[in-house]
Amino acid sequence: MDRDATGHALMADLGTLAGYAAATLTTISFVPQALHSWRTRDVAGISLGMYSLFTLGVALWLAYGLWLHSWPMVIANSITLLLASMILDLKIRYRHGKPPTFGDR
Repeated sequence: MDRDATGHALMADLGTLAGYAAATLTTISFVPQALHSWRTRDVAGISLGMYSLFTLGVALWLAYGLWLHSWPMVIANSITLLLASMILDLKIRYRHGKPPTFGDR
């Protein structure tokens, strides 16, 4: 392999590594919000419009990643779509306030 080919291969590997790193960080960033929303059922501070559009956007990124066969995009957007869908579902279910807990009845 000549020097130019080696340099291009290294850049491609670095690009893939950067893709996986970005995918990991952006996906992990949703975990605290998802856990908080799930545990407390408190979604009052979450915008239904924003999360609806965001979730649709993530679904489209996932479709695009599948079309490109880009595994960093597919894996990250699959996980993010799951987390965002969970938060969106909670927002739709509890948009009028938290449900009563067992002790509140």
